[in-house]
Amino acid sequence: MNHRIGRGAMYLLYVMGAILLGSTISRLLLGVPFNWALEMSQFILSAYYLLGGAYTMQLGGHVRMDLFYSRLAARKRAVTDAITVLFVIFYLAVLLGGGVSSTNYAIVYGQQNYSAWAPVLWPIKVIMTFGVFMLLLQCISSFFKDVAAARGRPIA
Repeated sequence: MNHRIGRGAMYLLYVMGAILLGSTISRLLLGVPFNWALEMSQFILSAYYLLGGAYTMQLGGHVRMDLFYSRLAARKRAVTDAITVLFVIFYLAVLLGGGVSSTNYAIVYGQQNYSAWAPVLWPIKVIMTFGVFMLLLQCISSFFKDVAAARGRPIA
């Protein structure tokens, strides 16, 4: 599921680029700016990196401090990864709790952004919370794979 969502999220950059290009052309040629373009671009970028985070983790594409890590044996790397991902899981669990609370608030009270466009915030908050949830699931999967590799029985 993370693979499909991540691959789909890749195309959000094209949508964001089209919005920004359209806004620029409208402002320069017609003298009519889109007051919603910047905020929509921020929303799309947030969706892009939060929906793509789990896919990136699935591919092993997140940045690591490789000062000592590359010198470790495969089992020790797996132990290091398992310990590290536990901290990430804790962080994401707290972030998910805050995301659910914030999303619930936005839905119940019809929260809007403080801008001239004043969009409702619940759609992007739902997407962001879903992205954090998917990353949490991917981290749990990575944890079990790391534990299996540390025990000498790697999971493909």
